[in-house]
Amino acid sequence: MRAAALMPLAKTLRRVARFLTQPLRGQARERALIVHAYRGYGSAHEVFLIGRVLRQPGSRRREPGADRDLIDLVRGILRRGVAGARIRAGFAGQEVEVLTDRDGYFRIHLALAEPPPPERLWHPMNLELLTPERLEIEAEIFIPPAKSRFVVISDIDDTIVYTGVANKLKMLWRLFVHGADRRVAFPGIAALLGALHRGRSGDEGNPMLYVSRGPWAIYDVLDAFFHQNGFPPGPLLFLREWGLTLQRPLPRRGKGHKLALIRHMVACYTDKRLVLIGDSGQRDPENYAKVVHENPARVLAVYIREIDPNPARRAAIEQLAAEVRAAGSVLILAEDSFAMARHAAETGLISEAALADVLAERDAVAEEAAA
Repeated sequence: MRAAALMPLAKTLRRVARFLTQPLRGQARERALIVHAYRGYGSAHEVFLIGRVLRQPGSRRREPGADRDLIDLVRGILRRGVAGARIRAGFAGQEVEVLTDRDGYFRIHLALAEPPPPERLWHPMNLELLTPERLEIEAEIFIPPAKSRFVVISDIDDTIVYTGVANKLKMLWRLFVHGADRRVAFPGIAALLGALHRGRSGDEGNPMLYVSRGPWAIYDVLDAFFHQNGFPPGPLLFLREWGLTLQRPLPRRGKGHKLALIRHMVACYTDKRLVLIGDSGQRDPENYAKVVHENPARVLAVYIREIDPNPARRAAIEQLAAEVRAAGSVLILAEDSFAMARHAAETGLISEAALADVLAERDAVAEEAAA
C-alpha cells in the first residue's frame, strides 16, 4: 500500500527531472557546452533569431537508468547560461557576430541585401560558437511567401492551452510538471489557427507568431504539444528567462515584455495586416488595443477568449472594444474558438470549409463529453 502511494510522487519527480534536463536532449548530453537555437522569423528584408549558450557539468557516458536520470537531474540544476560567449551567424550571404547576455542568451538581427529563395518557407541559418569553445549548429528561420495576406500573433497561456494563469500555483505546476501529452488545448483552436495559416485561398502561408510569459525552458514541451495537436508551426515561441535561483526563487518581473515583443513583430511585417488573438485573464486586450491605436487600419481583427467571469473585467474589455471599433478595427470577446472562427469566416479570413472543420471539432468534443 505504501509503495502504491509513492508511485504518483515518483512519477511527478520523473517529470520534474525531464523538465529540468530538457535542453540536454537537443544535443549530445555528455557535452559540457550547448548552443540552443529557437526557431526564428523574418521577411524578405530582415531576419531575427534568439538562442542560448549553456554550460553544464560533464560526466562519463553511462547506460540509461535511475543513476543516469539522477545524474542528468543534477546536471540540469547546475547548468548555467554562459555570459559573454561570441556567436557568428550566417544567413543569405550576410554575417554578424554577437555576444551572449548575462543569462547566456544571444539575439540575431540581420538586414538582408537580397531576399532568400522564395520556393521555401523555412530557411537555414548557420550558427558558429567562437568562444569560449568552437561549435557549429544550424537553426531555422520562417519567411512567409509573397502571397501571404496577414500575420497572426497569438498568446499561448489560456488562449491556446489551458494553464490557469490567474492561479499562480496551479499555473507553475502545469508549466513545470505536465508533459506535452497532458496539456489541454481549447477545443477548435488548432483547427482555427490552421485555417488562419492557410487563409481563405487555402495556401496563403500566413506567418504564425506565438507569445507566452512562460520560461524558455518549456520551449521543447510546448513545441511537442503543438506538433501533437496539429497546430501550424510558429517561427518561434517567444518566451522569457525567469532567472530562478536559490537566492531568487520567484520569476523576474516581465512588465512590458509581451507588448515589446508584439511591437517588434508588427514592425517586421509592415506590408501585412494583423490578426491578434489572446484572452481576458491578463493584459492581452489592453496590449492589443495599443497595437490598434499605433497601427490604424492594419489590424483586421482582435479575438479575445473570455476566461474571466468578473463583470467588471467584461465591462472594461467592452470599453476597449468600443475604442478599437472607433480606431477602425474590431475586438471580439468570444466565449470559445468557434465564435472566433465564425467571425473569421464572415470577414473572409478563412474559408467556409475551414469553418466547418472547426465546428466539426466542436461537435466531436461535445460527443466525447456526452459519452
